[in-house]
Amino acid sequence: MRILKKYFKGLSSDQEKKFEALFDLYLSWNSKINLISRKDFNNFYERHVLHSLSIAKILKFKCDESILDVGTGGGFPGIPLAILFPSTSFYLIDKTKKKIKVVNSIKKKLELNNVNALNIDANDFTKKVDFIVARAVTNMKDFQYLVRNKSKKGIFYLKGGDLSYEIATFKNVQFYDINKFFKEPFFETKKIVYIPID
Repeated sequence: MRILKKYFKGLSSDQEKKFEALFDLYLSWNSKINLISRKDFNNFYERHVLHSLSIAKILKFKCDESILDVGTGGGFPGIPLAILFPSTSFYLIDKTKKKIKVVNSIKKKLELNNVNALNIDANDFTKKVDFIVARAVTNMKDFQYLVRNKSKKGIFYLKGGDLSYEIATFKNVQFYDINKFFKEPFFETKKIVYIPID
């Protein structure tokens, strides 16, 4: 939790409580459903919560905006972003039913009234949102095709490694190195790919 306060200094007491509660909630669920690798759990706040929040270093979502998290898994990056932006509407979708069960449970426990969790495939989501977020769901070309015509403003995609081949045919793609925001070694190769919608 200290790592969040290091990089996000203006958290309200309610936000702090919700972020603190995440660890035990995910630890409990992780014993039933393998959401996060066991060896990775010691770095829960760094590798999952803070990584999700890196998008907020690029853009602050507005209160009247809607965000779609595609392939949210156990709720990343959607849940941390929904805590940080309580007045923004978030749709978290995943085709794996048990993962959406986890997201709905965490939503209820934390009273995240700005979250809608749906057990559907991206093709079946028909609402047009302001922004789409995702974390390493598939390669960029396939992902862009998957979410085509669903965003009014742009796509934020969290991914690591060399992405030059994946985005070779893209226009207007912007890269942000996360290690410019967070100094931990984990973020050295991690990037935010932003694809604006013309």
